[in-house]
Amino acid sequence: MSIGRIWPSETIDVQDPLSGITLRQLTNFRAHSHHFYFTNPGWYDGGKRLLVASDRDNRTNLFGLDLDSGQLQQLTDLAPLPLPREVEFLRACVSSTSDETYFWYGMELRALDLHSLETRVLYRMEDGWDVSMINCSADGRHVYASVSEDMSSRFRVDYLRGYVGFRETWAARPPSRILRIAVDGSGGQILFEESYWIGHVNTSPTRNELLTFCHEGPWNEVDNRIWGMNVDTGTVWKIRARQEEGEAVGHEYWHADGERIGYHGRRVDGTQFIGHVRYDDTDPVETAFPGKTGHIHSNGPELIVGDGGRVVRLWQRQGDGYGAPRALCCHDSSMKIQQLHVHPRFSPDGTHVLFTSDVSGYGNVYLAEVPDVASLPEVKD
Repeated sequence: MSIGRIWPSETIDVQDPLSGITLRQLTNFRAHSHHFYFTNPGWYDGGKRLLVASDRDNRTNLFGLDLDSGQLQQLTDLAPLPLPREVEFLRACVSSTSDETYFWYGMELRALDLHSLETRVLYRMEDGWDVSMINCSADGRHVYASVSEDMSSRFRVDYLRGYVGFRETWAARPPSRILRIAVDGSGGQILFEESYWIGHVNTSPTRNELLTFCHEGPWNEVDNRIWGMNVDTGTVWKIRARQEEGEAVGHEYWHADGERIGYHGRRVDGTQFIGHVRYDDTDPVETAFPGKTGHIHSNGPELIVGDGGRVVRLWQRQGDGYGAPRALCCHDSSMKIQQLHVHPRFSPDGTHVLFTSDVSGYGNVYLAEVPDVASLPEVKD
């Protein structure tokens, strides 16, 4: 394997047995492939290409997939690393202002030019720390990252396969930090630190000064899941505080306007709800939510995609609530490891849904065009 190698198109059309729509299966290799985590869009080159990770030649690397030709270009050639530093791109991100992507390799945060394929090191994490999500600022000048104390010397840690050590890490309240790292190579700084497990740093797609992060752990037991931060002032505040003991909220993400944050949750009585709120924790909107949710994503409140159960499903806004879920397709993924989670998300223009499934026996990346939602069959659960 080598950087720049071109792999021929693996794209095939697959008719979904549940809804009847035609899916584009973008990868078809006897190993796992997947797209980025649902909060991190992977489109680049004006939306003509998509970043995907794939396990080939017994190692994991990043590939650029041409959405017209289907060809894949190998972008990295990385030697495997042992736990807890294994090579994975779920948490990688791509700049919204330049064709450059960022990812952790061991203790190094690296930048990759997606045209020249040149890599440079932006930051080296101190020994004894572990990584979580990264995201780019709206102006493309910084990468924000959360890191926490590496717990693997105290108990077994393997978050990507069965959340091993997840509860133990939360209970240990590891020292955690939020970092701001300049993409021009001038270094990084610690913006915030506390003794609580921090994860999922998500930057506003339109406001350079705003991000959210979460207190990681069991949703119904953490002190508060969603937090906001103004990186210019250092101010930190709760977003959507728990309203009753045992209530669970999570899978937060930014709407495309960069002003509102979407999420879903479950009350103690089992009632499910979908919500969105302004970044300053004002103007909350919550409604009952029919059907299984799983991960959810939307560009705004009008149309939401989720992966609950075995189905990629859509909910369309109807008045003050949402109609019954409609089946876009059957993903039927095992979700045995994080790389096989479906993680559906809309394309930036809202015309397609991107997701991963191992229904073929291996994890593959799929793209589904969104039809008239009313034409899709209802999901009963």
